[in-house]
Amino acid sequence: MDRKRKRRRADVTGLELVGGPERLEVELHDYDERWADVYREHRARILTALADADVAIEHIGSTCVPGLAAKPIVDIVLVVPDITAEEDYLEALLASGYVLRVREPGHRLVRTPARDVHVHVYENGDAAVEEYLLLRDRLRSDAGDRALYESTKRELLRKRWEDMNDYADAKSEVIAAIKRRARAIAP
Repeated sequence: MDRKRKRRRADVTGLELVGGPERLEVELHDYDERWADVYREHRARILTALADADVAIEHIGSTCVPGLAAKPIVDIVLVVPDITAEEDYLEALLASGYVLRVREPGHRLVRTPARDVHVHVYENGDAAVEEYLLLRDRLRSDAGDRALYESTKRELLRKRWEDMNDYADAKSEVIAAIKRRARAIAP
């Protein structure tokens, strides 16, 4: 999915956070092998919903890293040919039971009503997808960075977060350092 095609229309220009900010009220759980099963189940669900679309799907986030404690939310990245052509993917995802949470430039987020699966939608060629995969692969392969990331999350979760996005932003510095180390050893 390296080819980039011309968008059908201009993308949205701002952030639409459906339902507004949400307080983060989850805890870290020890790694659970069932998270991989949840991913496979939702991968199949997405592929069925988007049967005629040229998409790529990957398991991302902490739930895809064996041995890493995580919030029990399975994160999936879905790559579509044109993020602005929502009629090609969004309607089908909503019809298959996901709900829209975020619409912002270059990114859509749908999730289950139970909020236990988040599907991040990006356009083919978006650098964010490679960044997710870089972090995932580094955490899978480096025990030191995996431990650092887990301890950072544990420390941050000792605080009260009025918005889950603020918690995610607070991890940015550590994530950036881990990705720098991954790039330094990349072939």
